Amino acid sequence: MSKRLLIVDDEKDLVETVAFRLKALGYEVIAAYDGQQGLDMARKENPDLIILDLMLPKIDGYKVCRMLKFDEKFKKIPIIMFSARAQENDKKMGMEVGADAYITKPFEPSALLAKIQELIGEK
Repeated sequence: MSKRLLIVDDEKDLVETVAFRLKALGYEVIAAYDGQQGLDMARKENPDLIILDLMLPKIDGYKVCRMLKFDEKFKKIPIIMFSARAQENDKKMGMEVGADAYITKPFEPSALLAKIQELIGEK
């Protein structure tokens, strides 16, 4: 059974590029374009992993991550913070709200893929 990944990012082109690559590798990809939609989809779809931007309309990525990680039902879903914000304190904050990984944009597709595989236990 293919793993379902949720990408939450307001940059549509980026979502499409990442989704295209992941689908080519056999993943099922669903997308949301703002924090509220991302949170709703995470709760409804219960994905195997979430790729979450920080700077989002409606609810920022930190809050979305925290709300999911503090919910018994969803706290086991690995979350990769995905952001152009590369400051050390941004990464620290990401870890504090429960993110499992932090990848900065622009990103290396192979690094993102390796992190996804590591977090969902695939080789």
